[in-house]
Amino acid sequence: MTAAPPALPTPALDGIRVIEICTTIAGPACGRLLADFGADVIKIESPDGDPVRQLGSLVDDVALYSTSILRGKRSIVVDLKSPQGLQIAMDLVMTADVVLENNRPGVLERLGLGYEQVAKVKPGIVYVRISGYGQDGPYSQLPGYGAICEAFGGVRHMTGDPDRPPSRVALATTDYLSSVYAAFGLLAALRHRDRTGEGQMVDVALYEAAFSQMESVVPAYDKLGTVPMRQGPNLPSMSPNSLYPTREGGFLLIAANSKATYERLVAVMERPDLLTDPRYATIRKRGEQANMRALDATVAAWTSEHDGTELETRLQAAGVPASRVFTVQDIFDDPHYRARGMLTQVAHPTLGHVTQIGVVPRLSATPGRIRHSGPELGADTEQVLRDELALTPEVIASLVQAGVVHGVTQVQSL
Repeated sequence: MTAAPPALPTPALDGIRVIEICTTIAGPACGRLLADFGADVIKIESPDGDPVRQLGSLVDDVALYSTSILRGKRSIVVDLKSPQGLQIAMDLVMTADVVLENNRPGVLERLGLGYEQVAKVKPGIVYVRISGYGQDGPYSQLPGYGAICEAFGGVRHMTGDPDRPPSRVALATTDYLSSVYAAFGLLAALRHRDRTGEGQMVDVALYEAAFSQMESVVPAYDKLGTVPMRQGPNLPSMSPNSLYPTREGGFLLIAANSKATYERLVAVMERPDLLTDPRYATIRKRGEQANMRALDATVAAWTSEHDGTELETRLQAAGVPASRVFTVQDIFDDPHYRARGMLTQVAHPTLGHVTQIGVVPRLSATPGRIRHSGPELGADTEQVLRDELALTPEVIASLVQAGVVHGVTQVQSL
């Protein structure tokens, strides 16, 4: 007989229900993180669906991004502009531990689903709010996407080369950082609720998530009046720590920050004179602007004579932190990503499978897992109404007929 596969451990967030009323990136990314670790995330969408379903590359009219950022969730389509739809949403909230939303402040209050309104009838609710500028303050009503809040938070000023306008990072870094702050705040609030029974609001502002990266800049400005400038590929006041060109036209990032790693780099370069040159004698001396430029030029001249892969191997073998600048093709070819489960093939009902980023972080006793790919819009409407709210088939049919809720078939016919 074939032995049965070992039972999977109970997920860390098993038993936690989250009602997600979010669109685009920061909120859905937080919900995806919670779903990865076992939370039951019920995503309430409008008949048009979360705009993330239209973002990025599409295959057979399926947005590949949505298959990942919506994974592990249940999708229910409810018209929150109707009284019956609002009642359904409130009834679902009454079954939940957490509300997760990223609307502009005041939107859910006008619908009757704001924090104070929910907390009156469910005091233990943890209500997580992600917005551009936070729930209060003079700018709270301004619209704010991650890129806007990077500019306001000082991060965009620090991004790019010093002789060019600030550059854009081609990824939603602030949205993802905000999603992690939101998940952290949510878990802290649940810990407090489990001790006291008291819920609370978690207020995450995108600009504050961005601004938190300025931790070293703020005290320096306070005491010294220093306004730092963009450094390009360099780590401020540290060398060698930059991108260096390689013979085949690529780039190698070398980070010889400490005394020991600098000595190892010099040994690989076979340049003992770089140890005795007074300009490079200490970390601080190597961090002076003129010395940084001279040392980086020397390292760049050396790396230009070698292929990136060969040099990367030599430096890593010598204990010098180094990496080629990977493309996504390089990532798919790299054995470490697959060994760590960071490229996971997830079954999809129409595409066969979609390769997605694996679960982060890794827990030894209760690891997260990908339960299923992002569902179709409204895929779980009828199941959720039946199983969680105990509505009869006749009532569900009447709600569908009235346009209050939509299942997959009704959404596709719109």
